[in-house]
Amino acid sequence: MSSAPETPAVVTRRLGYLLKHAQLRLAELQEPLLAPHGVTGRQVAVLALLADGEPQAQQEAAARLGVDRTTMVQLVDELEDKALVRRHVDPADRRRRIVTPTEEGLRVLKAATEASEEAERRLLGPLDGRDADALREALRAVVHHR
Repeated sequence: MSSAPETPAVVTRRLGYLLKHAQLRLAELQEPLLAPHGVTGRQVAVLALLADGEPQAQQEAAARLGVDRTTMVQLVDELEDKALVRRHVDPADRRRRIVTPTEEGLRVLKAATEASEEAERRLLGPLDGRDADALREALRAVVHHR
């Protein structure tokens, strides 16, 4: 049985390659840790956003996460099917649907957050704490720069 050839440095030095493969590795680590909680990484992100602060409309949550409305509807549908969120009509504007986490959603969020943090620790294991923090800050600066 032959092993796959090593990817050449001309490729592995490219930022796109590194970001893509870091994300794939994080998903690979995260998936089995989240599975016992019955949620995906994307669903955890939605729960975390909805649990952070005031109730928000589904459309606002989509904009804040940077996902299209169709994807957000699908994610909220999945979470609602699992009884992790609840949709309500906004009394101030009956066209808006407010989405809030249920008590079970908050419980799952807490456990899934711990699982996600463990996956991140495993991914960043080769780095010391200072380098891991620096990587997060550098990526945050790049993502939020306009």
